[in-house]
Amino acid sequence: MMNADPRELAKFGDLAHRWWDPDSEFRPLHQINPLRLEWIVRMAGSLYGRRALDVGCGGGILADAMARQGADVLGIDLASKALKVAQLHALEASTPSIEYREIAVEALAAQQPESFDVVTCMEMLEHVPDPASIVRACAVLAKPGGSVFFSTLNRNPKSFMFAIVGAEYLLRLLPRGTHEYARFIRPSELARACREAGLDVQATRGLKYNPITGRYSMSDNTSVNYLFACRKPGSGA
Repeated sequence: MMNADPRELAKFGDLAHRWWDPDSEFRPLHQINPLRLEWIVRMAGSLYGRRALDVGCGGGILADAMARQGADVLGIDLASKALKVAQLHALEASTPSIEYREIAVEALAAQQPESFDVVTCMEMLEHVPDPASIVRACAVLAKPGGSVFFSTLNRNPKSFMFAIVGAEYLLRLLPRGTHEYARFIRPSELARACREAGLDVQATRGLKYNPITGRYSMSDNTSVNYLFACRKPGSGA
């Protein structure tokens, strides 16, 4: 069975036409994108000339940014409307070296194992029925020595208050119903999934939001939003 929730695909598909509007529901993604891109480049090294995969790429905000860093990028997603928006934006913006495909990451892993220097899966794990399957597929797709990045939401009372009550109901940074608390993932759970997939966790960072300044920043606090940088053992990246 496909490792995707039709309700989640429909949710983001209905908003797809607003993906590249920096003042839309996707404003947080536009705001955090420079932060996560900088961290990816710092942890993986230069993206120039490297093959990168963005899993759950949506409308292509991160995929586009990595391509503009010189990477040869493939973005994949199962939300058809979001992919069409990504493809249209790439044409309109003349984004170099970027391709989009509607395919499950597990299917791509069966087709192209050990093909990518950098694999990213950001803000997606908390939206799928089986996150560990996504982690395993990302590990298969990375070349030996390659870098794999994940970002998701911690599961604890603070994250419920900040990511759902605060972000969706009080500050209205996100549409109500964007997240389901039961699907949030503790760092220990993600670390276990990474280890079982054969990945070494190299670094963890938190992402925090200041409601006064309206700005996001990286931090050492992983209690709400957090990111993992992993490495696939071996050489060749």
